[in-house]
Amino acid sequence: MSPGPRASPGSAPALRRTGIALAAACLAWGFAESTLFFVIPDVLLTLAATRNLRRALFGCVLAVAGALAGGALMYTWSARDHAAAAAAVDAVPFVPARMVARVHEHLVQQGGWAVVVGAWIGRPYKLYAVEGAAVGMSLAAFLATSVPARLLRFVFLAVVARLVARVTIRRWGWRTTVTIWAVVWGINYGLYWTAMSS
Repeated sequence: MSPGPRASPGSAPALRRTGIALAAACLAWGFAESTLFFVIPDVLLTLAATRNLRRALFGCVLAVAGALAGGALMYTWSARDHAAAAAAVDAVPFVPARMVARVHEHLVQQGGWAVVVGAWIGRPYKLYAVEGAAVGMSLAAFLATSVPARLLRFVFLAVVARLVARVTIRRWGWRTTVTIWAVVWGINYGLYWTAMSS
């Protein structure tokens, strides 16, 4: 008996599987980056946005959900054993001790607003989770400020990626668009990691 026809890449089942895989990846990446991973979910979200903004925006929501779970975990760990949580974060690549001190000071001075600002100035969210517990911020306040802190940047970059992709895909096609995406993120992380290593 011959096998049935295989689903084409553009068929409904294939698109559904792609959507499920993307959703799972966004959720997992949001959680991982808010704990001990060091590459932000924006990398995946902007790639998704080059093809489908609606799907990318749904991915943004899931990445935030993953980040809240990871942030709550790191906050709780820090509240119970700050030294251990801080040591784990300190071991994450490209997190210099001077940045931890700045995050701590930022939280003391600005409270929850520091979590929102930190998302835009290259300071890892996990640091705010660990140091938020250390400075006495409540878990509820930390999670409440985490939503705009994570979501606004995710959505902003996804929208920008989609706008750029509409131009590049029309002019040069999908493969060139992905190459541009990879080069932009490569340069971004090359500069960031160099700065954090100096």
